[in-house]
Amino acid sequence: MQTPALRTGVVALCASVSLLLSACSSGDGPAAGEGASSPAGATSAPAASASPSVELPPAKGSVEVVKTLADGLASPWGLAALPGGDLLVSSRDEATIVRIDGESGRKTPLGSVPGVAPAGEGGLLGLAVAPTFGADHLIYAYFTTESDNRIVRLQYDEKKPAGQQLGAPDTILRGIPKGSVHNGGRIAFGPDRMLYAGTGETGDTGLAQDRSSPAGKILRMTPDGEPVHGNPEADSLVYSYGHRNVQGLAWDGRKQLWAAEFGQNTWDELNRIEPGRNYGWPDVEGKKGESGFVDPVAQWKTSEASPSGIAYVEGSVWMAGLGGERLWRIPLSGKADGEPLAAPQSFLEGKYGRLRTVLAAGGDMLWLVTSNTDGRGSPKSGDDRILLLKVR
Repeated sequence: MQTPALRTGVVALCASVSLLLSACSSGDGPAAGEGASSPAGATSAPAASASPSVELPPAKGSVEVVKTLADGLASPWGLAALPGGDLLVSSRDEATIVRIDGESGRKTPLGSVPGVAPAGEGGLLGLAVAPTFGADHLIYAYFTTESDNRIVRLQYDEKKPAGQQLGAPDTILRGIPKGSVHNGGRIAFGPDRMLYAGTGETGDTGLAQDRSSPAGKILRMTPDGEPVHGNPEADSLVYSYGHRNVQGLAWDGRKQLWAAEFGQNTWDELNRIEPGRNYGWPDVEGKKGESGFVDPVAQWKTSEASPSGIAYVEGSVWMAGLGGERLWRIPLSGKADGEPLAAPQSFLEGKYGRLRTVLAAGGDMLWLVTSNTDGRGSPKSGDDRILLLKVR
């Protein structure tokens, strides 16, 4: 067990080494949470690089379904990668977490998460693996209870019998408003090793503009659930506001944060997230050009998208569509205003039904999770499934 003084010294040494390596590097690597390491002890928000340090993608892309890794999944929602390439997937309605072998697709149940109260769009939602997983074996989960939405961490012990491998949940954040709809639920560790969470306004539209409420926001916190020094407001977790229902979070090669969210009746959105900015809901939906609000970088008719998870692979943001039943590719130009390199392009339209979650799988590979057993889809034999895609 390290003493506090020793831990402090180690963190300082790691930070110094990280800064030295950063100064010697000519460009950014992939975002943390997608197979890359990050500076230890970082607390300020990750700064997007102004120079084109990553190769631009082609205007037109392609998608090849390489294989079905796993099928027969019940209401899958969150997806996270373990060191070594195996996957963790949450079941929204069964409140369970399952490990899936990244090569064979073999399933090993970790166990149930106590306190989850599935109903409507709520239940066991997003998952994230701690950047320090190799040392502490911590898994983070966002879920709905009888009274709120909250974020917990659980210790994973794979040496215990299957189904009994999860420790008791340690709540790091409680009191996120819940509803039958718009519970948000996506969580991810950023390049700064801080935890980000996308929340919904639960159908109470005023909460999105209420900066004292965690609903309708993107939150940024330490792994212990505390406000981060450098957040827009001291002692506040709020990183951006004016959101309706954030369901996708990802960082590009320049450490720029992107978020996908549901519109109401007109426009779904992909937003380039800047700290402290107002993304408009409920006053603005889609691109309006109104002062004081940030317009989305891309927008879709709600019938074409209903976006859920997003991932950054091969210079593009890849966005899973629920109602639109397709996978969207948004090639990034690297411009300061976030303008895409070319118009968004869709793939797999209607072929696999509702698409819930995507996750970078390394190189030009992408994991894709379907969502046909969530009560709103039309399940086919084998649903739901995890697909491995080769993308460009």
